[in-house]
Amino acid sequence: MPETTTTTTTTTTQQTSNRNVIVSGLLFAFIALVGILIVLYAWNLPPFHSALQTTENALVRGQVTIISPQLSGYVVEVDVQDYQLVHQGQLLMRIDDRIYRQRLDQAQAQLATQRAALANFEQSRRTASATIAQNQAAVANAAAQSRRAEADLRRVEELAADGSLSARERDAARATRAQTVAATEQARAALEIARQNLRTVDVNHAALEAAVANAEAAVRLAEIDLANTRITAPRDGQLGQVSVRLGAFVNAGAQLTALVPRTMWVVANLKETQMADVRLGQPVTFTVDALNHARLRGHVEQISPATGAEFSVIVPDNATGNFVKIAQRIPVRIRIDPDQALAARLRPGMSVVASIDTKAAGQLPPGPGYVGDADRVGSPVPTRAPDAAGASPEPAR
Repeated sequence: MPETTTTTTTTTTQQTSNRNVIVSGLLFAFIALVGILIVLYAWNLPPFHSALQTTENALVRGQVTIISPQLSGYVVEVDVQDYQLVHQGQLLMRIDDRIYRQRLDQAQAQLATQRAALANFEQSRRTASATIAQNQAAVANAAAQSRRAEADLRRVEELAADGSLSARERDAARATRAQTVAATEQARAALEIARQNLRTVDVNHAALEAAVANAEAAVRLAEIDLANTRITAPRDGQLGQVSVRLGAFVNAGAQLTALVPRTMWVVANLKETQMADVRLGQPVTFTVDALNHARLRGHVEQISPATGAEFSVIVPDNATGNFVKIAQRIPVRIRIDPDQALAARLRPGMSVVASIDTKAAGQLPPGPGYVGDADRVGSPVPTRAPDAAGASPEPAR
């Protein structure tokens, strides 16, 4: 009897141990399966699929304007401080304007000179017209003298023919006639010179008007340069760090500060594998790291026409060397919905986590260079028909 009891106990122990091993294996398999499912769900891998396309590669963007001078000079006035709120037209800095004021005075003096020269044109034209009238009178006088000399010559010729006058008197009459003819031609030439002088004055009028216009343009340029010594805010917003100091010499185009207006948006860089169902107008929620992951709302406003790599300084070239496929990212611009109190605390550059609800209806964005239905995905590509001789079209290069 003791041996039978011992055998029964051993058998029972072995069965219990086998059941424990089976249960442990099943439990381990269950835990592993749950873990695999969790990983698949977290990465949105089959069989799981989420309509929310989420990315951490998202930032708040804004219309940051770099404030730079158009002129070089010493800064004589700085009226703002770092991070100050400013309004459009408010004076920020001022550059020494003494040289530019003198240039304006010089341009105005040159303009006065050119206007005086233009005003003198009328006097010159009146003088030329009077000279023409004078020479016309001289021509008429010479013509009258020529006619009288011709009549005297006829009478002298008649008297000299019957011997009443000597040959000497006839020769004198002929000389007087020749002198009056020459005087008439001289008067006519002088009249033509006077007329040409009047034409010269008229032609010079256009040059004088052009000189006045050039001087006026120089005055306007000097006024613009003088106005540019005052650096003002182009719009309402908040300044960044003011890097210029009183008395510093600045060059044209140097960065003095930056202006950040209240117009902001979010740019989410989605992987190309996430873009299949993204449409314009779909609702978006995003959390802001700097605001304790506060949740804000928005809508898809625009989708980039190309991946971010296409806009980089050095565009990648995959035609050479080894190739490793990397998922490209496409920027998506998100409009921030109004009437959100926390939106006023957003700053350009803040990191956000954006989620786009692709289940919602939206508008399919047109491709770059969209002109009609022929540009839609899946539309047939038009080909050129063969020419009349039956030759095949030239292959695309």
